[in-house]
Amino acid sequence: MVTAAPVKVSETDVVVIGGGPAGSTASTLIAQKGYKVRLFEREKFPRFHIGESLIPETYWVLERLNMLPKMKASKFVHKHSVQFVSANGKLSAPFYFYDNKPHECSQTWQVVRSEFDLMMLNNAREHGVNAHEGARVLDVIMEGEKATGVKVQLEDGTVEQVNAKVVVDASGQTGMLMNRLKLRTWDPLLNKGAIWTYWEGAYRDTGRDEGATVVIQTENKQGWFWYIPLHDNRISLGVVAPFDYLFKGRGTHEETYNEEVEKCTVVKQRIAGAKRVTGYFATRDYSYRCSRVAGDGWVLVGDAFGFLDPLYSSGVLLALKSGEMAADAITDGLAKNDVSEAQLGNWGEKLNRGIDRMRRLVCEYYEGFSFGNFVRNFPHLRGRVTDLLIGDLFEDKVDEVWDPMETLYNETKVAPRMWNSGTDPEIAANKVNELFIPEGAKP
Repeated sequence: MVTAAPVKVSETDVVVIGGGPAGSTASTLIAQKGYKVRLFEREKFPRFHIGESLIPETYWVLERLNMLPKMKASKFVHKHSVQFVSANGKLSAPFYFYDNKPHECSQTWQVVRSEFDLMMLNNAREHGVNAHEGARVLDVIMEGEKATGVKVQLEDGTVEQVNAKVVVDASGQTGMLMNRLKLRTWDPLLNKGAIWTYWEGAYRDTGRDEGATVVIQTENKQGWFWYIPLHDNRISLGVVAPFDYLFKGRGTHEETYNEEVEKCTVVKQRIAGAKRVTGYFATRDYSYRCSRVAGDGWVLVGDAFGFLDPLYSSGVLLALKSGEMAADAITDGLAKNDVSEAQLGNWGEKLNRGIDRMRRLVCEYYEGFSFGNFVRNFPHLRGRVTDLLIGDLFEDKVDEVWDPMETLYNETKVAPRMWNSGTDPEIAANKVNELFIPEGAKP
């Protein structure tokens, strides 16, 4: 009779599931306070990930992580602004971040995530985090409703039970606890999808505009393209549109992408003569949030809590901010031996308010909001709009844009419904949060 090998049991202060930006941030800040942290990442880094454009407010978290010297020494393209192109090809004036906030933080970066995420994970190791790659968390161990550790299969195949005072779920959109506890709430308005690829030798602006993110509305106003300059003469170019429009009754991802490019003169001009260097990536059903940020002994951060929309490049900021807020709540809780939901989730309301502000701006754009028209009517509020675009989401001052924005509504338009106002059950039942990664080269 063959008996199973006994499972090794170990102890630590905090377990972090996932080594992306949210997990690396939370683990680093907790380790800086002297606590023992073990991080388990399923993949082997470097690995592909979308979400390449940072916004300026990431600076302050990167500063706490001691990441700024690494970022400044990297090859990442410097980003100083964002610019919008209307359906008729008219360019807005660039929104220069430094003009709004004259500080070093107003220069940010366009990153290749395989490189950036590896830098973040190695930085966590430098701060004392015991980070494992190729390690699959099999289960979160619960005593009643309290998380007390994880069961994990390490890269060599051995299984270990790691007991911990706090479990941080940073497992991304697969969301271990989100799915186990049925916490995901689909956004009722943002039913979008995206198809993208990478080009070499496409048009690049120069000088201060070299690293600008350009948001290009499609000529039929059904969606928009992102145009993100990366290092090594690469461009990330993707189209975002409603799921039904982009995926139902269409051809392959390649065919749909090329059809959309063909209909957008500005994009065609920018990639004329460029060479495509990867296959076609696609994703859908990515806008959701969880009904809770924490419970007794557990916390959700980054995409394991929620994802908004790629329009204003808020993904990495929200990953870093949620990781930072969670880490502060965890270290405070450990110091006073309180790992209750009330303590570990005391930052949730603030995070949700910040996401709500960015979501409002996203929904307004999809419903016809024009930055140029708004600034012409309310030039004194240009700075407040730029505050939102740089990610200054957690200050009440930005709320002064909403009432003036509503004065520009037509008589039938109303403010967007809230994210938790309810999604049709039949629609929700058919959402699958898919990601398609093609074979071959990846950035």
